[in-house]
Amino acid sequence: MIRARDVMTRRVLTVDAEDPVELAERRMLKAGFSALPVVRDIDRLVGIVSLVDVLRAREEPTGSDGTVGGIMTDDVLSLSPTTSAAVVAHRLRSYGELRVMPIVERGRLVGVVTRSDLLRGPRKEPGRLARLLRPSLPDPTPPRLPRPRVEGARLVGEVMTRTGLVTVAPGTPCSRAVELLLANRFTALPVVEPDGTLVGIVSEADLLRDPLAGERGVPPRTVAGAMTRSPTVLYPDTALAQARSLVVDRGFRVLPVVDGGRLVGVLSRSDLL
Repeated sequence: MIRARDVMTRRVLTVDAEDPVELAERRMLKAGFSALPVVRDIDRLVGIVSLVDVLRAREEPTGSDGTVGGIMTDDVLSLSPTTSAAVVAHRLRSYGELRVMPIVERGRLVGVVTRSDLLRGPRKEPGRLARLLRPSLPDPTPPRLPRPRVEGARLVGEVMTRTGLVTVAPGTPCSRAVELLLANRFTALPVVEPDGTLVGIVSEADLLRDPLAGERGVPPRTVAGAMTRSPTVLYPDTALAQARSLVVDRGFRVLPVVDGGRLVGVLSRSDLL
């Protein structure tokens, strides 16, 4: 049986509950992470802080004291290193907003398991769960530097990412989609036809099967069988405040931006920040 300790990331980037929110924001943007464990003392887990928490704090600045502890989620779900990886996958699948599972031993944070860790598969010996996951893949690219802020922006088209977009076609093998997600540290990829028409979006959750869900049948081999069709989209002239509300209230991490049905960009949490 593959356990959490076999797939978890042991070198964990964290923030202290007393650190300023700006420090947590910089660390997440630089590393390309959507959330970080929050600790006190020596690796004692006390919460999770996400980019959404930062966005919410900006919307309601009076409710925060300026520290990570003032905006973090303190009701944290964690598991032990001996927990089955299948259970970890099920928990991540069951809680849609949850992408990082802290692994705690004797009250101390010893690692995290993300959907990327599960897609990458066990570090050592293969096991039963490996049939539900993808083969081991190379380590991701170095951390990305955040884009410069766009002061006074009001529309999505002013801040969206429009160059260097990574997309897949409906006929792309799922294994290739996993490679692209891991190599670029993305959580989702737009699915487009050859003419650029957006037909769906495929995420880590779409590609990671839940081993405890009782699903039967052969896993999809191509993106067309795994993707989410008719995804929520934005337009270049969508008000930035409306896009921010979608991200904060509904938990989207990345939203495709279309013009005339064709993909022209994507808007992520880091773009909003």
